[in-house]
Amino acid sequence: MHRIIDCHGHYTTTPPGVGAWRDAQTVAVAADPDVVGQRGSMAVSDDEIRESLESAQLKLQRERGSDLTIFSPRASWMGHHIGNEHTSRFWTEHQNELIRRVCDLYPDNFAPVCQLPQSPGISIEGSVRELRRCVAEMGFIGCNVNPDPTGGFWTGPPLFDRSWWPLWEAMCELDVPAMIHVSAACNPNFHSTGSHYLGADTTAFMQALTSGFMADFSGLRWIIPHGGGAVPYHWGRFRGMAADNGWDFDGLLDHIYFDTCVYHQPGIDLLLDVVPPKNVLFASEMVGAVRGINPDTGRHYDDTKVYIDKAPLDAEARRLVLEGNARRVFPRLEMP
Repeated sequence: MHRIIDCHGHYTTTPPGVGAWRDAQTVAVAADPDVVGQRGSMAVSDDEIRESLESAQLKLQRERGSDLTIFSPRASWMGHHIGNEHTSRFWTEHQNELIRRVCDLYPDNFAPVCQLPQSPGISIEGSVRELRRCVAEMGFIGCNVNPDPTGGFWTGPPLFDRSWWPLWEAMCELDVPAMIHVSAACNPNFHSTGSHYLGADTTAFMQALTSGFMADFSGLRWIIPHGGGAVPYHWGRFRGMAADNGWDFDGLLDHIYFDTCVYHQPGIDLLLDVVPPKNVLFASEMVGAVRGINPDTGRHYDDTKVYIDKAPLDAEARRLVLEGNARRVFPRLEMP
């Protein structure tokens, strides 16, 4: 019997002290965008952490039959466009230390993934330092990387730009993957979870495909969330463009994986029919952007295991999707 590993979970139910700390920080930077401020302390007790999880993520794990959630800070709250590099650094450190506390309290239920202190126009070196701190000192197994720290304006360099390379090099050295995940959009043209997220997923894939840069990093691994945005649905378009332009489509699949945060049966069926099973990781993003009941199933939309159970997979493909691929993509899961 295999374990069921959910590769995409965020701490969306944090105790009130987390939001209070962030609110005070955003008020300070609104008054003075260049303020350094102080890291200070975040008033959150272990009992508050337990209460925030027992009635939400842990309850849903038990009800839905998953075993382990790869857990990171709330993506929409990363807010890299807010304030300056000190703003992002202090907020990120607090968030990552909170995730470590969750995993210490529930080591059988959660494994830690960090956010990075990205900030528009700032060197990636600060993110490399935080990644090393989280992996080497706190046992994190991966990171989230925001391809657009500007919050929907996309004025920064693309992921293949050499300014990103110190991060890709560090990930290869530490043997950790990245989930390529934007934060909330401050551009009113984009709905954060409805269009900005899915557009960013597609954009990240295309940046990797058109540049071919991942071939220079043999151990680099990305997870593109939310089922890969438009990629599986337009697989023929992307593969055909690659053939027309000499891009290495098949080689890219040595580096890129997709999760199953797709909230209806036809979407999951298409994902698993189009994308090779070795490139798909089970995920639900609970408790996340979609929290209602699917009238077709009578279950929550984000109860994605229901769709996997009904998908036409053989036993080996099902094992890969539910557990095997996560262990291969996150090798530090096997480390004490």
